[in-house]
Amino acid sequence: MLQDVSIVQQIGVAALAVATVAWAVGLVRVMRRERPDVETWRQAQGLQSLQGLRALPGQQGPPRAEAVELTADERAAFAGLVRQFGKRHS
Repeated sequence: MLQDVSIVQQIGVAALAVATVAWAVGLVRVMRRERPDVETWRQAQGLQSLQGLRALPGQQGPPRAEAVELTADERAAFAGLVRQFGKRHS
Protein backbone atom coordinates (compact mmCIF):
# COMPACT_ATOMS: atom_id res chain seq x y z
CA MET A 1 0.00 0.00 0.00
CA LEU A 2 2.86 2.42 0.74
CA GLN A 3 4.32 1.52 -2.63
CA ASP A 4 1.82 3.83 -4.35
CA VAL A 5 2.69 6.82 -2.10
CA SER A 6 5.68 8.97 -2.97
CA ILE A 7 8.48 9.63 -0.47
CA VAL A 8 7.51 13.33 -0.38
CA GLN A 9 3.97 12.45 0.71
CA GLN A 10 5.31 10.09 3.38
CA ILE A 11 7.63 12.80 4.69
CA GLY A 12 4.72 15.26 4.70
CA VAL A 13 2.53 12.92 6.72
CA ALA A 14 5.37 12.28 9.17
CA ALA A 15 6.01 16.02 9.54
CA LEU A 16 2.34 16.70 10.19
CA ALA A 17 2.25 13.91 12.78
CA VAL A 18 5.30 15.34 14.57
CA ALA A 19 3.81 18.86 14.48
CA THR A 20 0.53 17.57 15.90
CA VAL A 21 2.27 15.77 18.75
CA ALA A 22 4.41 18.83 19.51
CA TRP A 23 1.31 21.07 19.53
CA ALA A 24 -0.54 18.69 21.87
CA VAL A 25 2.41 18.48 24.28
CA GLY A 26 2.75 22.27 24.27
CA LEU A 27 -0.97 22.72 24.91
CA VAL A 28 -0.92 20.32 27.85
CA ARG A 29 2.09 22.12 29.35
CA VAL A 30 0.42 25.53 29.03
CA MET A 31 -2.84 24.25 30.52
CA ARG A 32 -1.02 22.70 33.48
CA ARG A 33 0.98 25.86 34.07
CA GLU A 34 -2.17 28.02 34.07
CA ARG A 35 -4.08 25.67 36.38
CA PRO A 36 -4.32 27.06 39.92
CA ASP A 37 -3.02 24.90 42.72
CA VAL A 38 -5.52 22.73 44.56
CA GLU A 39 -5.87 24.99 47.60
CA THR A 40 -6.60 28.08 45.51
CA TRP A 41 -9.12 26.07 43.48
CA ARG A 42 -10.94 24.90 46.61
CA GLN A 43 -11.07 28.43 48.00
CA ALA A 44 -12.43 29.76 44.72
CA GLN A 45 -15.14 27.09 44.66
CA GLY A 46 -16.05 27.80 48.29
CA LEU A 47 -16.87 31.13 49.84
CA GLN A 48 -14.41 33.33 48.01
CA SER A 49 -15.21 34.78 44.63
CA LEU A 50 -13.35 33.60 41.55
CA GLN A 51 -10.24 35.55 40.70
CA GLY A 52 -10.01 37.21 37.30
CA LEU A 53 -7.82 36.03 34.50
CA ARG A 54 -4.15 36.58 35.14
CA ALA A 55 -3.58 37.74 31.58
CA LEU A 56 -6.01 40.66 31.93
CA PRO A 57 -5.51 43.47 34.43
CA GLY A 58 -8.30 44.17 36.88
CA GLN A 59 -10.47 47.17 36.13
CA GLN A 60 -9.75 50.00 38.55
CA GLY A 61 -12.90 51.96 37.80
CA PRO A 62 -14.39 53.86 34.89
CA PRO A 63 -11.97 55.65 32.58
CA ARG A 64 -11.58 59.36 33.23
CA ALA A 65 -13.53 60.28 30.11
CA GLU A 66 -16.55 58.38 31.42
CA ALA A 67 -16.44 59.64 35.01
CA VAL A 68 -18.77 62.65 35.20
CA GLU A 69 -20.08 64.32 38.32
CA LEU A 70 -23.79 65.10 38.08
CA THR A 71 -25.42 68.16 39.58
CA ALA A 72 -28.38 67.80 41.92
CA ASP A 73 -30.80 68.75 39.12
CA GLU A 74 -29.28 66.17 36.77
CA ARG A 75 -29.52 63.47 39.44
CA ALA A 76 -33.18 64.36 40.05
CA ALA A 77 -33.92 64.24 36.31
CA PHE A 78 -32.21 60.87 36.03
CA ALA A 79 -34.19 59.52 38.99
CA GLY A 80 -37.38 60.70 37.28
CA LEU A 81 -36.40 58.84 34.08
CA VAL A 82 -35.70 55.68 36.06
CA ARG A 83 -39.12 55.88 37.72
CA GLN A 84 -40.79 56.54 34.36
CA PHE A 85 -39.14 53.54 32.68
CA GLY A 86 -39.83 51.42 35.74
CA LYS A 87 -43.55 52.07 35.44
CA ARG A 88 -43.56 50.99 31.79
CA HIS A 89 -42.04 47.60 32.55
CA SER A 90 -44.12 46.87 35.65
